Amino acid sequence: MVSSRKVWRGLERMKSFARNWPIHGWVGLGLVGVFWILNWSLPGLRTQWAFFPLWLGYCLTVDALVLLRKGSSMLARNARAYVALFVLSMPAWWLFEVLNWRTQNWVYEGREFFTHFQYALLASLSFSTVMPAVFGTAELASTFNWLAKVRPGFRILPTQKVVLGFFVAGWLMLGLLLIWPVYFFPFLWISLYFILEPLNVWLGNRSLARYTAVGDWRPVLALWVGCLICSFFWEMWNFYSYPKWVYHIPFVDFFHIFEMPLLGYGGYLPFSLELFAIYNLIMGLVSRKGKHVWVQISP
Repeated sequence: MVSSRKVWRGLERMKSFARNWPIHGWVGLGLVGVFWILNWSLPGLRTQWAFFPLWLGYCLTVDALVLLRKGSSMLARNARAYVALFVLSMPAWWLFEVLNWRTQNWVYEGREFFTHFQYALLASLSFSTVMPAVFGTAELASTFNWLAKVRPGFRILPTQKVVLGFFVAGWLMLGLLLIWPVYFFPFLWISLYFILEPLNVWLGNRSLARYTAVGDWRPVLALWVGCLICSFFWEMWNFYSYPKWVYHIPFVDFFHIFEMPLLGYGGYLPFSLELFAIYNLIMGLVSRKGKHVWVQISP
């Protein structure tokens, strides 16, 4: 039987949580609750307008969790930069859409109901939530106690030979992907990182090489965990959506979790690294000396 003291303590914790929960977190929870229900319950076309507010709600909720856990978050640190992240996310994901024209690993059911202009506009709005979701969840992952306790591991020194090797390997993987997409489709999720990471190193931009050079793999783990958490919500919310995406992945199209084959979730790991490299390359071009560290994924 639960004692009255435990009940009282539980109520006090709930009151404390409600007092400290940021306003934008309440907005986020409201958006998720409303548009999750609408997206899964209404008949016919609806995800084209429900996707963005649903994922905006996710982004705001995750940002509020980060702010509550560490006293700082992307939105709290710089609201203008947070809005700009949605803008940067659009061309970043379109890059993967361009590569998918060759692989055809995913297609959108319901695409035929929209003109090219309508599709480009609505798709871009949906794509705008990718970076805020991944980076926000990665920062949340960086607050996990187990991740903060990860000890230094093996080091990858960004010597000229290593960096050049990455760069050449990236272009080789991209070439194989474009020539034989059926066999080398996994390179879609790693080739860009091998190309862009060396560029960030050579240009003096922020890069993951700065961490792995000293054996600190926690930022990489934070990106991986954050993107895997996002992948669960992407695939779950997509399952009963319309329009929706479906996969056609050679050789591994079995053991589905929602629409995605189980092994397909492995692509989310390098995808998070590619997003980080794309973001820092862009920021290195528009900010002084590429020292923009607004996205914080290190404990």
